[in-house]
Amino acid sequence: MPEIPRFYGIIVFINYREHEPPHFHARYQTQEVLVEIETGIVEGRMSKRELRLIFEWLELHREALMANWQRARERRPLEKLPPLP
Repeated sequence: MPEIPRFYGIIVFINYREHEPPHFHARYQTQEVLVEIETGIVEGRMSKRELRLIFEWLELHREALMANWQRARERRPLEKLPPLP
């Protein structure tokens, strides 16, 4: 599980052998969601507060997430992204 950042107890990661569309996973305690990078569509369940933080982070790093998605598809190391302040 290649972790990109960790903030407020939320772990964000992109797996290497993933399916389209481009997405990332976010885990908070026992909750986990899959978030499509381009559309923000969410699969799974997570509390509203943490989802709000994830969406805020997504808006700041959408381009870098797409670049990391491509790196993962090419089995190259992912770049760490900054957490929310």
